[in-house]
Amino acid sequence: MDNKQKQQEIVNMFDDIASTYDLANRVLSFGLDVAWRKKGCDIAFEHLGKDRVEKIVDVATGTGDLLLHWRDRAKAKGVKIDNFIGIDPSVEMLKIARKKVDFATFLEGKAQELPIEDEGCEIISISYGIRNVVDRIEALKEFYRALKPGGMVVILEFTKQEKQGIMERLANFYLKKILPTIGGLVSKNYAAYKYLPNSIEEFLTTKMLIDELKSVGFKPRYSKSFSMGISTLIVVQK
Repeated sequence: MDNKQKQQEIVNMFDDIASTYDLANRVLSFGLDVAWRKKGCDIAFEHLGKDRVEKIVDVATGTGDLLLHWRDRAKAKGVKIDNFIGIDPSVEMLKIARKKVDFATFLEGKAQELPIEDEGCEIISISYGIRNVVDRIEALKEFYRALKPGGMVVILEFTKQEKQGIMERLANFYLKKILPTIGGLVSKNYAAYKYLPNSIEEFLTTKMLIDELKSVGFKPRYSKSFSMGISTLIVVQK
């Protein structure tokens, strides 16, 4: 199977689970993903240091969840946002996003081929999506191209464990045994939630992902793992 076919299979999977995606996220993270998303927004605003932002682009936006947090955290921080853009290759996810987030513009598109002009935005975010991008380096280069100088990238992702202590083994047990069962029950798509732990195992460690970001020109500004290392927040700057 070539990369194009593999990428389309992943998109089809997300089409299938779109209607239950938000519920599954809340259940599987015990609601903690909300705090992680807010933290990413706050860190980006602090490092960007602007009171007005022309454009925020959320890549692999899914149902637009993170855009709600961008709006709310901007308001809390006194930052004016002119345009909110959500981009995703899943048509079914975008249908839900357009009903749920009425202040944003949603575009069908891939992380590797962003429908954004050169230096067209100040912030790019991607939450639990970079792991699903087959041509990841191409996507990171696209982020760099689309950002204005000094712009921020916020990444939330499940990264591969670097060590195997007691806490890491507990996290792996949850990801491999409990999560697929609960996710399957909520979504009625057991294959999609078996894909999740497998994709994490095949993914990068936090250090490896940061090294890839540095290789295309980004400067690391913040990195922290949450919940026994299951989820990692990375913020970098152009």
